[in-house]
Amino acid sequence: MSVNPFEMATQQLKDAAAKLKLDKGILKILSQPERSLEVSVPVVMDDGRIEVFTGYRVQYSSVRGPCKGGIRYHQDVTFDEVKALAAWMTWKCAVVNLPYGGGKGGIKVDPFKMSEAEVRRMTRRFTVMILPLIGPEKDIPAPDVNTGPSTMDWMMDTVSMFRGYCAPGVVTGKSIELGGSLGRKEATGRGVMICTRELLKRLKKDIRKCTVAVQGYGNVGSISATLLEQEGCKIVAVNDVSTGFYNPNGLNIKEINKYVETSKNHLLKGYSEKGAEEITSEKLLTLDVDVLVPAALEGQITEKNAKNVKAKIISEGANGPTTPEADKILSEKGTIVIPDILANAGGVACSYFEWVQDLQSFFWNEAEVNRKLEEVMSKSFAEVWDFSREKKVDMRNGAMMLAVHKVATALQKRGIFP
Repeated sequence: MSVNPFEMATQQLKDAAAKLKLDKGILKILSQPERSLEVSVPVVMDDGRIEVFTGYRVQYSSVRGPCKGGIRYHQDVTFDEVKALAAWMTWKCAVVNLPYGGGKGGIKVDPFKMSEAEVRRMTRRFTVMILPLIGPEKDIPAPDVNTGPSTMDWMMDTVSMFRGYCAPGVVTGKSIELGGSLGRKEATGRGVMICTRELLKRLKKDIRKCTVAVQGYGNVGSISATLLEQEGCKIVAVNDVSTGFYNPNGLNIKEINKYVETSKNHLLKGYSEKGAEEITSEKLLTLDVDVLVPAALEGQITEKNAKNVKAKIISEGANGPTTPEADKILSEKGTIVIPDILANAGGVACSYFEWVQDLQSFFWNEAEVNRKLEEVMSKSFAEVWDFSREKKVDMRNGAMMLAVHKVATALQKRGIFP
């Protein structure tokens, strides 16, 4: 990976700390994870051979509560990436006022080259390897790239077998039948939509006249596209790792969603639509649209392509899609970026709802979940927007400054042990 994500995350922290005039000692503490674990994950493959995968779990901060963060399965997972993601989770939970710290995990693997049984065995072994770190009171994993409800179900079952009782609160993003929350699947994309809508309102732009391009058509990208279209936006471009499509008159999102439900690995490859032309990821990022939603992996908008980005608004569905160098270029151009730690925080907000429901054994209907999510996201957006305007900084800096201030304040009030 050309962009080191942990260097990105550290630079963002330093920028916010400088503007806050943060105590140097506190900055030292916040510049590194509290606890990191690297594990070897041996798996007996279907043909009898043994493969060993490398896995990670990082707890960046537990100052404000239990660590919270996803588990990703991807061939490009690195220790630095997981540390960065855990840092961003720390700020994300703080910016939307959740009583959590930040954590993250991953395995360096291409799950699409494995059978479901192999992935299940890998998941169970990985869960056992990180078992000393996780639990409802200390670290609660969730789905991320290439993981989902099944992964969380297996993790929950594995922990339950070792504990000797059903422990639904140990992970979030589970199947509804096993203590998952209604509305969780849509929550991250719904948060992207809410933040985008709230910004357009403040800019006095008619959402029904806005064009949108979405990079990455997994859970976050597809739901962001679907919900923004329902609000009246015209989705003119989407893509994933297999291909991308552009139609200036608007794509048929309903048909695309229907296609990827049953396509191989749920990818866009093979889809066709009248008036739609294939488009590269590089081209999609520079389309002349009102809103760009980068919902793929980190480091997509860099100093190399930022000057060519024509979107007036970037709503970050992915974690860390924009490098600090690119941020400066975009800010100078007047592009408004809704930062990842705010825009995609709907997922962790709903994970919090799931955790609360599991601990109480009292579950809400979907309308209640969505109402609470609307309340959390719109209130958090307003807080970041107002703070940014007051401090005369862009929304990235505003969100980071708010988040770092909250974590630093909690750390100072708790004191340094012993």
